[in-house]
Order: sequence, then C-alpha cells, then structure tokens
Amino acid sequence: MNWEEVYTSAKQWVIEAGEIIRASFKRTLTIRTKSNPNDLVTDIDQQIEQFFISKIRERYPEHKIMGEEGFADRIEQLDGIVWLIDPIDGTMNFIHQQRNFAISIGIYEHGIGKVGIIYDVVHDELYHAVRGNGAYLNDQPLQPLKERAVKESIIALNATWVMENHRINHQLLIPLVRDARGTRSYGSAALELVYVATGRVDAYLSMRLSPWDVAAGAVLVEELGGVVTNLKGEKLDFVSRNSLFAAKPGLHQVILEKYLKKGNW
Repeated sequence: MNWEEVYTSAKQWVIEAGEIIRASFKRTLTIRTKSNPNDLVTDIDQQIEQFFISKIRERYPEHKIMGEEGFADRIEQLDGIVWLIDPIDGTMNFIHQQRNFAISIGIYEHGIGKVGIIYDVVHDELYHAVRGNGAYLNDQPLQPLKERAVKESIIALNATWVMENHRINHQLLIPLVRDARGTRSYGSAALELVYVATGRVDAYLSMRLSPWDVAAGAVLVEELGGVVTNLKGEKLDFVSRNSLFAAKPGLHQVILEKYLKKGNW
C-alpha cells in the first residue's frame, strides 16, 4: 500500500468536507436524536459521512469503512485496511456553538494505526500524522511530548465523572482532580486528544467512547510519544466502545498507578 498516496487523498477529502460544513452554517439544520435526547445527529453529519464513503469506495474499493452514522460496513475485527470516520465529532457543540467540533479520520491496517487526521474546521487547523513520520499542525511539525508531574498538569475530564453517576464511583477521580493543576472539558474527544498531542492539556480521560471517536487521535498522540490505553492501562481494540486514558509519557504511568488502579473499570 502506498501510504503517502492514501494520506494525501484523505487530507484533501477532509479539507473538502470542511468546506461543506462551513457552508452549512447559514442553513437550518435537520436535527434528530439517536440513543438518548442528548445523542444528536444532523443532516450534515450524515452528508459528510456519505461524502467520505463515496470517495473511499471509488478510490479504494478493497478498503473497509467504520462510520458513526450507520452508512458504512459492519466491522467486527480490524483485518485489512479500515477507515474509522467521525464526520463531526462534537455534534452538540456544532449545533449549539458552531465551534469546538472536528472531522476525525483514522486509517488502520490489521489493527495498527497508520494515518490520523483531525480537522478543527472553524479554526482551519489540520492535525495529521503517518505512523513513523511525525505529526503536524497544518505544515508545522509538532514537538515530541515531555513528561509532566500531576501537580503541574491540566486534565481533560468531563465533570459528569466527578459527580454521582451510573458508570463509576465518582469518589475515585476526586483525588486526581484535587491534585492536578486544573481540569477542562471541550465536548469533543477528537479535539481533546489533539490537545494532548499538542501539550495544551496533559491527559484526557473518558468512561465510554466509540472507535471512531479516538482512532485518529490515538495515532497523533502515540506518534508524539504519548500513551493511549483504556482506564485499566490495556490496549484499545478499536472495534468496540472503550474507556479512554491518553496522557504524556511518565504522567500516564503515574496516574494509572496512583489513581486509576484503585477503580473497577
């Protein structure tokens, strides 16, 4: 496989999709709910996923596609080459704010992330990487991640997980929040992983994300020396929903051993 050619095609399609999304800002969106009243999907989400599927099917008919909106293949294992697509990661932000959302595409070969592309459409920031060749913001190389102590760290963490909830014992994460320098929540897993990759935050934790939420960001973070696992410290499988823990090197191990190993994830 000519990965440079795949990489170039994917970046071009992402830029084109971003133009479609920006053009939609003046339109009235058709908004529907999926699993619950806060799990939203718009006609633009669906249009963008179908745009990518059409491009991939035409250029790479032998490749498989996993997408959020249900138009792609049913994937049970990552054999061969698989594109994991989130046409708009952060749909609620897209609807309410018209910012803080991104297009996310990860391309995997036999379960190994080869290409990661995340496009912050509003800010025209394209984050991209091919495994082994560094990661970039537009044309500028991103620097390798450096270690950081917990007390100096900004942790990306939804406030839901330090309130009483049905997924975890919220008391388990309170010590981490207390010990860290600060916390942030952006409402887009793709952007929060980008912020780990760029050092804007030092770690990101979430209790339940789908493969298309994290596939591209995992490539970017790992390319810069960061660590991406579930909350048990195990490798992600990218075919089912997982908890997620991405962090700078060193910091990942400290948080895992001092805070997360106490929980039943």
